[in-house]
Amino acid sequence: METRLLGALVELHRRGTMRAVAEATGYRTSAVSAQLAALQRDLGVELIERAGRNVRLTAAGRRLVGYAEQILATVEAARTALRGDTEPSGLLRVGAYASALSADIVPVVQQLAVSHPRLRVELQEREPAEVMQLLADDRIDLGFVYDYSLVPRFGDDGGALRFMCTSPLVLAVPTSRSVPGPIDSPQRLASVAGLPWVVNSRGDDDGELVERVCAAAGVTPAIAHKVDSLELILDFVAADLGVALVPASLPARDGVQLLPMPTDGPRRRMYAATRPGRQDWPASALVTQRVAAHATGTG
Repeated sequence: METRLLGALVELHRRGTMRAVAEATGYRTSAVSAQLAALQRDLGVELIERAGRNVRLTAAGRRLVGYAEQILATVEAARTALRGDTEPSGLLRVGAYASALSADIVPVVQQLAVSHPRLRVELQEREPAEVMQLLADDRIDLGFVYDYSLVPRFGDDGGALRFMCTSPLVLAVPTSRSVPGPIDSPQRLASVAGLPWVVNSRGDDDGELVERVCAAAGVTPAIAHKVDSLELILDFVAADLGVALVPASLPARDGVQLLPMPTDGPRRRMYAATRPGRQDWPASALVTQRVAAHATGTG
């Protein structure tokens, strides 16, 4: 089984149509069809079947995809190992959430422009679910995502998904509100938990986090506002439109008091993600290492 033929099968599984595979790979549609036909002949098994005007994978085809992804990842890892200490160069496409970009990734990219001028980094601001989809579609090479300790979405698999660091969350409350802070008990949280809440509009994790935190205080939160940036969230809090859970690393802001939560309270966890087999690419490994050092204050 040639890896390029397995690659065509995997791309059909991910993209759904021959035309989409052709557009993504640069081959003609007829060439993609020929590759899949060659793979079927090699195996002596029907891997695709007609579905109206399109095609779909057979049960055998779907089963082979799982093996093919592992094979292709192993080949990628072997190529990386053989390259050894190759100097990072070329284009690296990176997707990450806004606060990671501004706090850690942009400063690292600025440094790399001087230390590694042959490396060009393109950045996209995306939420975690969008980052993971872009990786699956091979539209970025490296992603940075987050989840919450109370709303776990990811886990370090020792390969394509790697834990980087964790940071505490604090409660953002208007300075006009009198709060018996810090929020070190459910009773103190209950004093503000009944106020309107402001959460992220581009995902459900923030809302679920607020619900779980408030449940400890016996309060059902009223999620009143949804916005797509931390700056806007703080704007809403400063205007006395609600309260919010935000990273403790945010700078001070007029009109907003940031109240510490318990030491065992909610935390945000940062991960680096790649396509399987690409975590050790020189460029990906370099940027991941530098961003981790910057985020933890060790570099």
